[in-house]
Amino acid sequence: MNTYSRVKYACYTTNISMSVVTNISPLLFLTFRNLYHISYTLLGLLILINFVTQLLVDLIFSFFSHKFNIAKTVMFTPALTTMGLLVYALWPCFFPQTAYVGIILGTLIFSASAGLCEVLISPVIAAIPSENPEREMSNLHASYAWGVVFVAIFSTLFLLLTGTNNWYWLALILALIPACSFLLFLGADIPELQTPGRVSGVLKQMKSKKLWLCVLMIFFGGASEVSMAQWSSSFMEQALGIPKALGDIFGVALFSAMLGLGRSLYGKHGKHITKILSLGMIGATSCYLIVAISNHPIIGLLACSLTGLCVSMLWPGSLIVATEHFPHAGVFIFALMAAGGDLGASVAPQLIGVVTDIAIRHPSITELARQLTLTPEQLGMKLGMLVGMAFPFMAIPLYLHMHKITKKLPKI
Repeated sequence: MNTYSRVKYACYTTNISMSVVTNISPLLFLTFRNLYHISYTLLGLLILINFVTQLLVDLIFSFFSHKFNIAKTVMFTPALTTMGLLVYALWPCFFPQTAYVGIILGTLIFSASAGLCEVLISPVIAAIPSENPEREMSNLHASYAWGVVFVAIFSTLFLLLTGTNNWYWLALILALIPACSFLLFLGADIPELQTPGRVSGVLKQMKSKKLWLCVLMIFFGGASEVSMAQWSSSFMEQALGIPKALGDIFGVALFSAMLGLGRSLYGKHGKHITKILSLGMIGATSCYLIVAISNHPIIGLLACSLTGLCVSMLWPGSLIVATEHFPHAGVFIFALMAAGGDLGASVAPQLIGVVTDIAIRHPSITELARQLTLTPEQLGMKLGMLVGMAFPFMAIPLYLHMHKITKKLPKI
């Protein structure tokens, strides 16, 4: 294969590795709760740690990307992912009394690598010569979504066949994916990426109001996508009474398949990105509402899955809009946008976990659940999903505004 083809494959597999580290904990939430008696708040904290760590990496690169050897950092990223998954899997195996500590340590390590992936992999793809860079960006993010489909189905079948007590073998097997990415990057020619010459150059760019509107876009996009992606497995099992295997395959995997389908379709036929983003936010709001209020398992599954299609372009589409407004910002714009997306992906899922825990313990919610013939956990998770709905709902005016101002950009 030619040099750029090898880099593309390495970027795609690195993005698939990111789908592993972002989704492995949510798929194991109830396993951890049953084996190690971890509360919903602490389970949600794993998501918060994941995305806050990514956020810190994003911010470091926003201001100091010119201090790093970008090519070596890109190649180091999948090696760090492998290391994190090894700690994540092996610590609880050897030290079960402090399993949560090991899970947190592994999460911190592979979350740092995920942050590097967000900051560097998209600009690497953007720097490769292409006739249609928008579609290349969409295809890159589609690889993440299809990676989630693989992770959800493989994890479900693995745990179903081997038992949840063997979950650490799952993490060890999935660690082979970033190991392959590392081997692909070795010897590959990484294209040169633009970085600000010094911190003052970053501060000058940060004065733009449109830049912060773009960051706010991806904040709401990250919140809307990740909340459903992270909690759908537990919601399907606890709130709708769907067995975990079916919930993961027809909930998580189908959500991710719709996520990948939307990105792949845009990669092949896409145009009018801001219009698609606005419609996506409206659709996501509707789907969250249906998921929260419906007691019918099939309707809940369908609404969860369709959420994937609605949010599919929110993250990559926000990057596309940002690069249209700031075409020469290089690594900086991707780092700052990743920070915004990770902040949304940190706050929203954690808030859902906190609301669910509070609702479960509140006497009035317990009484209301009894009147509705629901368990406190079922009603608590439904209230959590209503909180999740607030993020796409609040974002609708912002996306419509960005649609108006982006239409006025000169066409190149």
